[in-house]
Amino acid sequence: MRTLRTVAEVRTALSRPRQARRSIGLVPTMGYFHEGHLSLMRRARQECDLVVVSLFVNPTQFNDSGDLTAYPRDERRDAVLAAEVGVDYLFAPPVEEVYPPGFSTSVSVGGVTESLEGEYRGRQHFDGVATVVTKLFNMVAPDVAYFGQKDAQQAVVIARLVRDLDMPLRIEICPTVRASDGLALSSRNAHLSPDERDRAVSLQRALQTARDAVLAGERDPAAVISRARSELTLANVEPDYLELVSADTLAPVQRIDGDVLAVVAARVGSTRLIDNTLMRVSPVAVAAEHTTNGRP
Repeated sequence: MRTLRTVAEVRTALSRPRQARRSIGLVPTMGYFHEGHLSLMRRARQECDLVVVSLFVNPTQFNDSGDLTAYPRDERRDAVLAAEVGVDYLFAPPVEEVYPPGFSTSVSVGGVTESLEGEYRGRQHFDGVATVVTKLFNMVAPDVAYFGQKDAQQAVVIARLVRDLDMPLRIEICPTVRASDGLALSSRNAHLSPDERDRAVSLQRALQTARDAVLAGERDPAAVISRARSELTLANVEPDYLELVSADTLAPVQRIDGDVLAVVAARVGSTRLIDNTLMRVSPVAVAAEHTTNGRP
């Protein structure tokens, strides 16, 4: 595996493989790899001839300078892990390579960035995400890019970005990887104390409670959210949000049918965590429920 630092190096390294029509997969990351990152790399390795992993802690998506400073970093460790799963190139540019002096362009995706994380972290968070992802796609020009479902809103934003700007690549959203107790893997988990780690599992329990309620036939979002919230209350966790939204538009749902995301964000100690689960309620099941209830 080679580590590349500049856009010129990336383009030179990929020029001949691209001319030979070898497929290129990109896994964008901010580093401090865990099994979730590695699962994306393995998926890319299975599907693509060449795998590029970007490692860049993007300053423009942080609304808190303290959070940016505290974000865990260990490039040497990351390089070893990436090499072990068969990554071809680790692209780890310095900030000035991505945002050179005089940089003044921003990419903004409307309609799916104002709520949820956009409300709590500010619209500029997703402007930062959209801008850096656009730059990475232009730098690497991958055929496929891989992202995790844990960052569900980010996944929707990136899919919309690629669609709206006619970018010539495929986006693959891969399942959330969890610890044995159900906590979604995140680089931020490293900041949790043992007690906070135990309390953090309540996010997954809340999502599972929501899923169980829907599987049992509950279709009222308020009732499902109430049951799910009780799990957070038991753990003394106050959510920034706990909502049921459309998987496509992220708008709050009035009734549970089709593809619905249960999304949650909460601060446990000083660490802010997010999680989600996708619930699919088929039209057939909804129709059967309506008939059972005596409605046409």
